[in-house]
Amino acid sequence: MSEAEEILIITTGGTIDKVYFDDLSDYRVGDSIVDKLLKEAHVHHPYRLQPIMQKDSLELDDSDRTLIRETAKTASSRRIIITHGTDTMTDTAAFLTDLSDKTIVLTGALAPARFAMSDATLNVGMALAAVQALDSGVYIVMNGTVFHAETVVKNRQLNRFEIKSG
Repeated sequence: MSEAEEILIITTGGTIDKVYFDDLSDYRVGDSIVDKLLKEAHVHHPYRLQPIMQKDSLELDDSDRTLIRETAKTASSRRIIITHGTDTMTDTAAFLTDLSDKTIVLTGALAPARFAMSDATLNVGMALAAVQALDSGVYIVMNGTVFHAETVVKNRQLNRFEIKSG
């Protein structure tokens, strides 16, 4: 049996990593919780965490997206998960679509992973499975669904991801 290919997990911040600061009565992006989620789930597939920023996705600009793209492009791993805020996840995915030799899965959460009622654990677990099973390309995994990056949009009114209409 051959060894499993290491998955690179690039963390960029977003709601998945938000922490409540009581003194400020505010939520801010904190250290990534993804490693803790995977350890609690007893994940033994080899992975490496690479934090590159801690930003709300609404604060990301094209220079941040270029850094995310270059990190993915130069990574030795062909299988990459990117945790990202949901508001501009599709914008970042568009920056990555020409990396045709990689399987890249973006995921995040609509509620902080530190909340008891969060979608983070499901989304990270699905991203881990999807990145192992999918062919090369860029995907978004949210709401229990795997989307091709070019076909998905965030429906802000319904607070979910869905296939673009028309």
